[in-house]
Amino acid sequence: MAEARASFDHPIFSESIRLIRAALADSAAPHAFSLERWSPVEQDVLLRLIHSSGDLSLARDVRFSEEACVAGLQALAAGAAILTDTAMAAAAVAPMARRTFGNSVHSVLDWAPPQAPERSTRAAAGMAEALQAHPGAVVLIGSAPTALELLLEQVAAGETAPPTLVIGMPVGFVGVAESKRHLAQSALPQIRLEGSRGGAGLVGAAVNALLRRAWLDQSPVCSD
Repeated sequence: MAEARASFDHPIFSESIRLIRAALADSAAPHAFSLERWSPVEQDVLLRLIHSSGDLSLARDVRFSEEACVAGLQALAAGAAILTDTAMAAAAVAPMARRTFGNSVHSVLDWAPPQAPERSTRAAAGMAEALQAHPGAVVLIGSAPTALELLLEQVAAGETAPPTLVIGMPVGFVGVAESKRHLAQSALPQIRLEGSRGGAGLVGAAVNALLRRAWLDQSPVCSD
């Protein structure tokens, strides 16, 4: 695995991850966090989230449902589509998808009407269509809690197939806490970030960590 990582990762990224691990291991620091409670792939996701945000305190707010990362790895390696709630998140993911399994990456806004429906958003309207077009997708929501609520409602009503994985990290204050709570209460495989933090960069970082790990796991030179 070390040889594969050395050829895949930029030296600056590798050094950043080393520094983050050391900072989290500092028991005297307020952001100290024991990574050993999590699986290696969960650690990969957390470390990339911190690397992307520069925020060591994120460690306490990241949540994984059981086997969520395993489901994500398998789906991505099999070529599952990746749906995002913004074009920015899609742009953050597309380079890693091209570099690894060639997964198609779409913003749900590609299916959205020009104007937001009354009492809804373009992202929510686009999500409904995108889920029908790509059943079993890996879904990233970093900005639109309305899109997350729509997804949960459609799955609960049996109107769409459940996504393989939901990375739910909408950012902000209106409807965000409620949507994250509803996601937590669902049975969907999920990675979420509690609180008001989130955004396109973080959901992109999470799925990029999974793409990287799935790709390295398939490398013939990997041997843990």
